[in-house]
Amino acid sequence: MKKSVRRVLVALLAVLIVMQFIQPDKTNPESPAEADFLAVHNVDGEVGGLIKRACYDCHSNNTRWPWYTSVAPFSYIIADHVEEGREHLNFSEWTSYSADKADHKLEECAEEVEHGEMPLSGYVALHSEADLSNEELEMLVDYFESLRK
Repeated sequence: MKKSVRRVLVALLAVLIVMQFIQPDKTNPESPAEADFLAVHNVDGEVGGLIKRACYDCHSNNTRWPWYTSVAPFSYIIADHVEEGREHLNFSEWTSYSADKADHKLEECAEEVEHGEMPLSGYVALHSEADLSNEELEMLVDYFESLRK
């Protein structure tokens, strides 16, 4: 192996080792239970379960952080996905949205699910419980649409 290739590989290995010790933030911010989408809309039963299974890991402050979220570089990628997901939609902070913004979020939820954009295929690959049937996806779309003004 050439010296330059070996140096690059050693440098990459060193970076990965350092990344293991400098982990991204993986906290779940506290938020009042009464501000949560499921509480606000009194969602229970099957629809509530679907939303929790397919949406809450990335779109709430109730993220589960499995063991592989502590392995770099995956820890950085997943933490970034969760941060971005919470920025776009955070079910735990539902009451912070104005009526118009909440309506728009519901519209986006219905569209993303209907067009197969959510849940993300990469998420589903690692979380089989989020692999929803067409009937379940349709149920979510119908539910989100039913809440719109």
